[in-house]
Amino acid sequence: MAFFKRELSPVERFETALKLKLAERGKLAARLSLADKALAEQRTTTEKLAVSGASNARLEKAEAKMRADEERARMLRAEVADIDEHIVSAERALAEATAQRDRELLADQIEALAASIERAVPNFGAGAAALVDAVTKAATQVAEATQFSASVDAVRREVLSAADLVCWELRTLAVRTRAGNANATPAAPRAAAQAPSAGIELQMIYTLNPLLWREGSAVRTAPAFAMVALPKALLPVALRHQHADYLNARRVQTLMHVHGSGEAKAEPAPDDPQLVDLDALAVGAQQSAQANVA
Repeated sequence: MAFFKRELSPVERFETALKLKLAERGKLAARLSLADKALAEQRTTTEKLAVSGASNARLEKAEAKMRADEERARMLRAEVADIDEHIVSAERALAEATAQRDRELLADQIEALAASIERAVPNFGAGAAALVDAVTKAATQVAEATQFSASVDAVRREVLSAADLVCWELRTLAVRTRAGNANATPAAPRAAAQAPSAGIELQMIYTLNPLLWREGSAVRTAPAFAMVALPKALLPVALRHQHADYLNARRVQTLMHVHGSGEAKAEPAPDDPQLVDLDALAVGAQQSAQANVA
């Protein structure tokens, strides 16, 4: 039966390398200690021979052995110094790998939190919509109930928009955490710089091409690879033609790693050949659908 060895993580690899270096250093240190002891003994012996008036031959032999012991100790000391430098590098690499592992774990937890919020949002929206329908579809219309329905609908829109924003902030934080700059202050999403037109529901999305659209009398533009708040009425046509995607889409997470969220990008030029007019695209789709029905 074949067994497959599990691939070691970076932390495990650096821990193993550090243990090997420390073990090697221990062996070298033991050899150096013995060499120093032998050198000290040989110096003592050579000194005694010189003091006692030993022959030149014996003195030369003792001096030669002492020089050999000195050279051995010097080489071992150099090897210990070299292995010490390698140990410092290994410790630094292990610390960096451990910090990155901790950052990855924290980033995964942050992304899981964003995903949990996104999974809970549809249930909230459905519940709020059910409350609104209970009033608007009732046989009898009462002013207090109608006011309650309007309040619930306003809260629903506000919560859905806030959920989009907090999920973006969480995912941005996760990206910064992985990169090791979680303490940096994130730039506000492009949508925050533009006040939404009254009565228009917006949806936070990620652009795949430069876009242009209108909100009442205001003309909005956004560069490619940026997070923006798009009118929900234009969302289907933008998604259908692959000009934008949801923030929780897998490819969007990859694109945000590559391009960021677009807060530092300049607005597209009016004559940009890649600029997509979503309103014109929606009108064209509507006319095509009417022609098909006719």
